[in-house]
Amino acid sequence: MATPLRDDLMVQEQISGPWQMFVGCIMLNQTGRKPVKTVLPEFLERWPTPEAYLASDPDEVKAVIRPLGFYNRRENTFRRMSQDFLAWDGADATKLYGIGQYGSESYRIFFIGERFEPQDKELRRYLGYPQLA
Repeated sequence: MATPLRDDLMVQEQISGPWQMFVGCIMLNQTGRKPVKTVLPEFLERWPTPEAYLASDPDEVKAVIRPLGFYNRRENTFRRMSQDFLAWDGADATKLYGIGQYGSESYRIFFIGERFEPQDKELRRYLGYPQLA
């Protein structure tokens, strides 16, 4: 079994590549970070790339992500996002299926290196911005 991610770092700091980060962001949607930090390493160990993921058996994926809940919906979202990712131009991450503001802002911060004031409270804290009222 894969080693869980460190609790003192954001998921985005502990993965390699945008696709893996987007998978983590989808997992974090409506789920606490602690279960994600346990499930994500096993997921990425088994399916480290979008190509490997797209060749996977959906039932095997669902078994791995079951502890996060919404496993049918998540598996479908991972699959559609992965298909989009392979044709994506690397610009606007919200063009990828299932990637909203949090995933887009994470991509801009962790992979593009942009410095801006994000809307998400965790990303704001990471960058040292005050919380929005």
